[in-house]
Amino acid sequence: MYAARHRVIWFFTYACLVGMLSGPVHAQVRGRAADPGTRTPEPSATSRQEAITVNAKSAVLMEGASGQILAAQNKDEKIAPASFVKILTLYIVYDMIRNDKIKLTDEVYISKKAWETGGSKMFVGLGTKVPLEEIIKGIAIVSGNDACVAVAEHISGSVDMFVKMMNETAQKLGMTNSHFDDPHGLPSAQQYTTAYDMAVLARRYVNEFPEALKIHSTLEYTYSGIKQGNRNTLLSKDASIDGLKTGFISEAGYHLVATAKRDERRLIAVVMGAKRPTIRAEEALKLLNYGYRNFAFVSLFTKGQVLYDLPVWKGQSNNLHIVPGEEGMIVVPAEAKNKLEHEKTLPEYVVAPIAKNQELGKYVVKIGPNVLRSIPLIAETDVPKAGFLKIIWHSVIYFLSRVKILTYVLLGVVLVIFFVLTLNFLTRKRRQKSRIRY
Repeated sequence: MYAARHRVIWFFTYACLVGMLSGPVHAQVRGRAADPGTRTPEPSATSRQEAITVNAKSAVLMEGASGQILAAQNKDEKIAPASFVKILTLYIVYDMIRNDKIKLTDEVYISKKAWETGGSKMFVGLGTKVPLEEIIKGIAIVSGNDACVAVAEHISGSVDMFVKMMNETAQKLGMTNSHFDDPHGLPSAQQYTTAYDMAVLARRYVNEFPEALKIHSTLEYTYSGIKQGNRNTLLSKDASIDGLKTGFISEAGYHLVATAKRDERRLIAVVMGAKRPTIRAEEALKLLNYGYRNFAFVSLFTKGQVLYDLPVWKGQSNNLHIVPGEEGMIVVPAEAKNKLEHEKTLPEYVVAPIAKNQELGKYVVKIGPNVLRSIPLIAETDVPKAGFLKIIWHSVIYFLSRVKILTYVLLGVVLVIFFVLTLNFLTRKRRQKSRIRY
């Protein structure tokens, strides 16, 4: 009887030890969400999109930092872009300058093809060389089609090659409902875009190249003795408006991308297919005023701001800064400003190696069940893997830190039972020896 009980206890002890040692020693990441806070069902911040109508074929009102859509009307309707194309042309020009592939001081040769291009013109001379800085002004201020062809040839060697670059760039920017056939916007059967795509492009353009707005907001430009005015009439009506581009072809109507900055808050209004130039200006200004008057702008944090620290296991560094991958701007109806809910999802720790900008979690802003923004939380820096000795040491510490209190309690119980059994066994042995001796 004693032997059977002894075997059962030893088996129990063995099972406990195996269970303890087979814990999650090699687990790397376990998510942990922040307290969700109060959850009161409220309408989405985008519900106001139907609260305003625009006298045009399509329209979009977008917040500049976050890309939130505050109002929309037929935002995905495909329409001929006209001179809106020039924003993409200029985006490529500035991107090439940023990457040191071209310079503002470059001399741009004016070919016969560029010189002959019809429509709005900068009036560059055939066979002349014009500084790239002046070409940019000719495109941005007076919408020169001749300047667009000249810069396309300067960058890519031919208009066809530049157009290929335009479409590749558009796809990278997320302009999924757009296609371009030329760098200036003259009529083409296969050339189209949407109000939403143009808002996406305009937002990237002004955020990445804010210096361009100084040119786009210039009221007039003179080249070769010819003075021309900026066709964006809102520039002279509202001091907060600093861009961006007009467009017109008979088949599509009058377009305008207008952007304004008030109290460091930027909005972008896109109006496409108005019947008259005065209407496109009125409707764009109406959209901008609507956005500033009816929405609250809440700044949560700035891009790159350190928000959290995570412990790092088996890395050359013991901790890692976590930063947001996007600007933390949120725009909500004014009456919902105090009803925002914030949630974060991050692991308790990370295991090296970790790459810079690696997404490790999310920061989510909601009103009731409606998600307004989901902002990636990323690693601020690289964290290479540690050396062999540190990895071994961290493995030991990690194991000890992950063992649960219950395991310690069970281990204590097992040790006590083991001690009692051993003591009992030794006592019985001594008694047996005493009996044999006498």
